[in-house]
Amino acid sequence: MSEESESTSVDEPPDYGADDWEDPVTGAVPKSELPDEIIEEVPHWTDDPYFDRVSDRLMYNYTLERDHRLRGERWDLYGEMRVLNQKQFFHPALSYGDHESEEYLYARRVDRPTVGELKRLVELGHDLADKRVTPNEEHYRTDFTFVLIADELPEEVRSFVDGQRERTLLKYGYYGHYEVNLGVVVPDEQEAVAGEAADVVEAFVLWEDVTQPEEGVLSRLAKRFWK
Repeated sequence: MSEESESTSVDEPPDYGADDWEDPVTGAVPKSELPDEIIEEVPHWTDDPYFDRVSDRLMYNYTLERDHRLRGERWDLYGEMRVLNQKQFFHPALSYGDHESEEYLYARRVDRPTVGELKRLVELGHDLADKRVTPNEEHYRTDFTFVLIADELPEEVRSFVDGQRERTLLKYGYYGHYEVNLGVVVPDEQEAVAGEAADVVEAFVLWEDVTQPEEGVLSRLAKRFWK
């Protein structure tokens, strides 16, 4: 019996319908087993099972919001993550070299993405950076990530997003940097493309397990997300 079930899962990929999203990730803590104080802070996408499953992956690291408005535009999902890395001697009060990192995540559904729309989002990211990033010695990195959930992935969009990276150094890097990241996901076709630094797009690829990242600036907090 076990051999038959294994061969079926290998030969035939799961058929994900619009109303039936199951997360294949193993080892994640089910939402039903999390403390009430965490669950109460996570919005529910009861009318969109896909975003509801994505939120289950993001809720460990991001403060989430649904139906977010930004300059007259609606985003189905919005998230914020902030991390403070410290170097310490023998006590937290004796810290030095504080580095602040944060990410602003925007995701919404579209019918057919275009390169023009993606370029506009990149410009929006730069505009937001001008208003939200405070360049100083403690600032390390700020990310503005835009993810479009589409019905199709045109080839010109795939080429534009694949490996995309928009990185801006602040005061030659002395005040850190900020990045504008892009991702496009087509759940019904199990397709996705992401910019070079848009790691969070993995959370939107529900048909694949998320990978274990190498140790880095966000690793301490991110371990709860990736496992």
